[in-house]
Amino acid sequence: MKTSVRNKQKYNVVVIGAGHAGCEAAMACAKMGLSTLLITLNIDFIAKMSCNPSIGGIAKGQIVREIDAMGGVMGLVTDYSGLQFKMLNHSKGHAVWSPRAQCDKSLYSLLMSKLLQGQDNLNLLQSEVKRILVKNDKVYGVKLLTGEKIESDSVIVTTGTFLKGVIYTGKYHFNGGRFNEKSSLYLSQSLANDCGLLLNRFKTTTTPRVNALSINYSKLQKQLGDTFPSPFSHFTNIKRWQQNLYQLPCWITYTNYKTHKLVKENIHLSSINIGKVNSKSPRYCPSIEEKIERYTDKEQHRIFIEPEGYYTNEIYLNGLYTGLPFNLQQKMINSIIGLEKAIVIRYGYAIEYDYVDPTQLNRTLETKTIQGLFLGGQINGTTGYEEAAAQGFIAGVNAGLRILGKDSLILTRDNSYIGVLIDDITTKGIDEPYRMFTSRVECRLSIRNDNADLRLMDIGHSINLISDKMYNKFKLYKNTLKRLYNNFNINNLSKKCVVLPWSLDKVKEEFKIYKKYEGYIKIQNDMLQKLKKNESRKIPINFDYNKVSSLSYETKQRLSTIKPTTIGQAARIKAITPSDIAILNIYLEKYKKSLICKK
Repeated sequence: MKTSVRNKQKYNVVVIGAGHAGCEAAMACAKMGLSTLLITLNIDFIAKMSCNPSIGGIAKGQIVREIDAMGGVMGLVTDYSGLQFKMLNHSKGHAVWSPRAQCDKSLYSLLMSKLLQGQDNLNLLQSEVKRILVKNDKVYGVKLLTGEKIESDSVIVTTGTFLKGVIYTGKYHFNGGRFNEKSSLYLSQSLANDCGLLLNRFKTTTTPRVNALSINYSKLQKQLGDTFPSPFSHFTNIKRWQQNLYQLPCWITYTNYKTHKLVKENIHLSSINIGKVNSKSPRYCPSIEEKIERYTDKEQHRIFIEPEGYYTNEIYLNGLYTGLPFNLQQKMINSIIGLEKAIVIRYGYAIEYDYVDPTQLNRTLETKTIQGLFLGGQINGTTGYEEAAAQGFIAGVNAGLRILGKDSLILTRDNSYIGVLIDDITTKGIDEPYRMFTSRVECRLSIRNDNADLRLMDIGHSINLISDKMYNKFKLYKNTLKRLYNNFNINNLSKKCVVLPWSLDKVKEEFKIYKKYEGYIKIQNDMLQKLKKNESRKIPINFDYNKVSSLSYETKQRLSTIKPTTIGQAARIKAITPSDIAILNIYLEKYKKSLICKK
């Protein structure tokens, strides 16, 4: 039976927003024993998957595994709402293997809602927060739109795209945080005036949804899930879960000349370049208008056809994000192979919203201006369910630790993807919505999806988010691996050395990966040391970045524009990754040798 937290006007923590960040924040605080209130504009839309129906993917899958290893809930809910599971990059090394799941969107929301409502120390409230209450640069609660005041020791803001959200459909616009959902019109003013925070605007686009029965699947490429899929959560019994899992296929099609011609001729009618800011969609999740405009040499763009649930005919057209007027969206969709007769259920649209410059945050995600005020998710200028959930989790944990008088949790670049994410946004700042990639991570050989538990479960247990019962099972697994690392014969292992959900097969697989990467990790660590020494290494003023084939087009563009004089300066350019610097170092060495040879 749930331990009741009666409706009251004083809580340890108030969380504003019940998206992926808010859910993780609220669960973390409540599980740490703190009285927690989660306030949302609509109680029916908890953890709503507003955009794509998937969790995980390249680098994002690693983040979900890390959240789970420390006691978060996204991975577990994904396992039991997923309708297809796939390990991406399977043909490459384990370091970049990334789990991804297509989800039943309604089921995901329902399961998360049930989990929250059954959690001890946690109350949910449908309302709108108008103001953050601040006194002497310290938060002391919130004021609702209806006038009530609720006191708290900490406040965590996780508002997603709802802060002064404006929806654009072609040249028309109206207020909204999501289509047919009202935006939060007052909180931005409080964050600026009461909390002294600088806010900016971003814009992103969504994709149309069509009726599954109107698609000609015979013209599409079928994409199946893995035969023996892997769950996200370390606590899911893999064999039992695999037996009960029913997977649905996804499909692939492509845009073509007709599609591109229609978009080019009507791009002036799109909403991507209008609004209070001339902002465009995220670079790594652009609208179809931007793809066609930016990559003029590409004759086609891939479109993923993804089911949104077991009990709906709604299909998500991943890759067809757009701000075109509704009538043109229908024509554009019908120009694509297999979608000639597709019937639109929901049209795509653009949305513009406020976000807070994340350099105003400490790495705990507490604001530098107001004590006890934490921010997590898209309000920090990031994009993606997984990045949001990670920030919500860290904000929740640190709000809790602060109230309990304990040391903060600060993850580092060498122990987690989450550490890289938070370090990037709080130190480098952003000029476009931030998305995580494996290329951003210097130590990706040693911080993989398969060893998230070995890296982070001790932390989860230390903050009371991993139970003693589960942690003791994990320790048995961990200690067995240590014996193998110390030259114990793998053939002498007994089934008794591990306890489910960890297994003997898992031990052997992890040991195999460890041995495979052992030498490479040493090289990686040596390279990182060299990179630190190369801080002042000179770059020739006439160096041609376009000849560095391993660099992305965007990276070459940034370097050519700024023309850094040293490696250190290059490393501090926004969006330049550690991998870019490593590649640049190699080419500079080649360049130096070529000059010597010429002499």
